[in-house]
Amino acid sequence: MKPRVPHRFPLFYYHTRFLNHSKPFTSFTKKLLTPQPPPSINAATNGGGNSQGDSSYFLPGATVATILMLGALHARRMYDDKKHEEMREKGIELEFQPDAKASFLRLLPLRSISRCWGQLTSMEIPVWLRPHVYRAWGRAFHSNLEEAALPLEEYTSLKEFFARALKEGSRPINADPQCLVSPVDGTVLRFGELKGAGAMIEQVKGFSYPVFSLLGASSLLPTAADINVQEEHTESITTTEKSKKSWWRVSLASPKVWDPTSSRAKRGLFYCVIYLNPGDYHRIHSPADWNILVRRHFSGHLYPVNERATRTIRNLYIENERVILEGVWQEGFMALAAVGATNIGSIELGAFNMGSTVVLIFQAPISKLLQEGDSSQEFNFNVKCGDRIRVGEALGRWHSS
Repeated sequence: MKPRVPHRFPLFYYHTRFLNHSKPFTSFTKKLLTPQPPPSINAATNGGGNSQGDSSYFLPGATVATILMLGALHARRMYDDKKHEEMREKGIELEFQPDAKASFLRLLPLRSISRCWGQLTSMEIPVWLRPHVYRAWGRAFHSNLEEAALPLEEYTSLKEFFARALKEGSRPINADPQCLVSPVDGTVLRFGELKGAGAMIEQVKGFSYPVFSLLGASSLLPTAADINVQEEHTESITTTEKSKKSWWRVSLASPKVWDPTSSRAKRGLFYCVIYLNPGDYHRIHSPADWNILVRRHFSGHLYPVNERATRTIRNLYIENERVILEGVWQEGFMALAAVGATNIGSIELGAFNMGSTVVLIFQAPISKLLQEGDSSQEFNFNVKCGDRIRVGEALGRWHSS
């Protein structure tokens, strides 16, 4: 029996290791990650405490490295935020333009770097230092630490802190039955309708990629022909069943015979891309009440997925490692792609360990064709590119005919 996923629970409930073929890098790394016994007083007084005493510096060293990393990330974020804000004020939208950095990234051992980062963030931080480290992270990435379900002292490592749960009621779910809600906290990068046989998802202005390349060749994604055949079949059945009594439906106030198919809406395919910043709440929830039928894992690169990467790396989301869920909801097909990125050495299905991206693809109602190639959408997005959105807030709505 396939799982049925309601809104309020995290979408994924089991754990998948992206990097399940890890190997030790150096003897130093192995030594760094091996628990060491605390130095004894006797050994120190006997002059044999050097080898024992060295181990006491491993954890502070990792903590200092973490603090320096936080400072560097904060400085870079401030620079990027200022630059992007200036461009938005001027109404400038950057187009796709590959650069030397994108080529250089292909030469870096990003998988090994991500594995090291995963080991670093898994190291236990001293209790007295935890609130200071986590508050520094919150200031750097604008995280609301008041929403955390536990006191800061109870998160033993940065990894636990990244994937923290929230207090009950922090993310109320929109109660409108005719809306699709956001599965994550993040920034809306792109959204739109998928049209035609070779439907494309826009990565950035000036570059798009095929939806089947993201979901895989064996995807359950319905094609335009499949949608037309299915709806024509359903429409013909509806007409046959109701044609016998359609002559009874004559309004005395307005003498018009009821047409059983005039108000029937077709379904279109839509997509929405949401980027999770490092400071965002990182658990992934269900965007609707749906049945998950298929799960796929695609190995790949671990390129960064920030704004600069989206406009400089071709086919970014289909080159990166990702997990795909496909299923059905009340309006038809639905798929959710969780895309990995640099510094994500592992992903818990339901939570990213650092910032990454979610691509949502779904069917939703559109009105009947007015003219060939021209359709009036009944489903409408409530967001704009660049908007911040949170779990449970409406991405879009549709209206019953």
